[in-house]
Formats: sequence, structure tokens, C-alpha cells
Amino acid sequence: MMISLRPTQADDEAFLFTLYALSRRAEMASWGWPEAQQQLFLRMQFTARQAHYKTQFAAADHHIIMLDDQPIGRMVVVRKAETLRLADIALLPEYRGQGIGATLIGQLLDEARRAAKPLQLFVERDNPAIRLYARLGFVQIGDIDSHLSLEWRADNI
Repeated sequence: MMISLRPTQADDEAFLFTLYALSRRAEMASWGWPEAQQQLFLRMQFTARQAHYKTQFAAADHHIIMLDDQPIGRMVVVRKAETLRLADIALLPEYRGQGIGATLIGQLLDEARRAAKPLQLFVERDNPAIRLYARLGFVQIGDIDSHLSLEWRADNI
């Protein structure tokens, strides 16, 4: 089992939409909308998110997480002079909870440690990944509506 990253390509759009839709599956089910309405809404939200990422994170590294030769997720990292920011990490549901995300974030923590920079991220307050971030040494530095701002520093651990 080989985990790697490769740059996102134009033909990854269908995979990225599927990944996005699956990440919102429980939310969509709770609304009780018909499937066609869910798909229209998800497509609209996905398109807006992609446009936001292109403008907000234009200089970011957009990667597809690969397991051997199979795409299983996405990771977006912003590298600035003073910080690293994990703008997005998502895995297909069947690959969650297996240590893949922790391994990739661990690599970013190593990079942050070597560069003497903090690693920052935003996470929805009800996202189960908060437990992983706490275990890795992230601390809350802000509270913005439905999201928490977290930061890791080598001196936090």
C-alpha cells in the first residue's frame, strides 16, 4: 500500500465532485430532498467551492491523494513565508480512519517543524477529524461561525 500525492489535473474534476458529494452525504440525507435536487445543489456548491479555491488559494499546492494508482482523496496546502496552511484534506469514506490522513498531516508537521513555521487549518466544529487534530497537537486559536481555527506549533507539543 503506497500513499502518494500528485498534482490535481483537469480530468480530476469528476473525482473531486464525487469526493465532495460523499463528504456531504449525511447532511443531504437529513434534508429529505429528492436525489435530483440534491445533485443540483451539490453541483452548484461544488462549482462555487472550486472557484473560491482557484481565487483564494491560487498559489496553493492542489493534490490528489493516491493509494497505489487509485485516487482516494484531495489535499490543498498553502505555503506562505510565515505559515503553512492545510486548506483542505478529504478522503473517500472507505479510506477514513486508517491513518492515511494522519500520515499526510504528519508529513506537513515535519515540514512545519523544519521550517520553524506554524501549521494552521479551519475545521467545521462538528467534524470528527477534530479528535485527530487534537491528538496531533493542534490547539484552537479562533472560533469563526461554524468553524474552528486550529494551529500546530512545535512548542505546542
